[in-house]
Amino acid sequence: MRKRTQAREFALQVLYQMEMTHDKHDVALDNFWSSRDEEVDEEVKIFTANLVKGTSENVTEIDDKITLYATNWKLERMAAVDRNVLRMSCFEFIFREDIPPKVSINEAVDLAKKYSGIEAGKFVNAILDKVKLEKHGK
Repeated sequence: MRKRTQAREFALQVLYQMEMTHDKHDVALDNFWSSRDEEVDEEVKIFTANLVKGTSENVTEIDDKITLYATNWKLERMAAVDRNVLRMSCFEFIFREDIPPKVSINEAVDLAKKYSGIEAGKFVNAILDKVKLEKHGK
């Protein structure tokens, strides 16, 4: 598995954990890393932390963006996994110019399929396509 793909998977797990426990990102990351048996590459840890911290620190703006494009869906009624996949990808779109939107979308769809379901992949893709069009116009 590629390093950034692994980091996104870890970040999703930490964001989900934060939502369930209401822990701050630093506590959740510490708990996550201390619970792992195997050693994790430092680059993976850094990218994971950047995603978790950036997503959690900008969650209000990100949630507003998701709500704008998730027509007929209230954020709190979405599956927690789908909501956090969307949040993380929107963070990449809005705040990380170094990550191509296509990469963010593909990774998000794969995460949604893996952790939520096939239909979740379509749902995530539809919303992220709308956010991408607003931000990047293509």
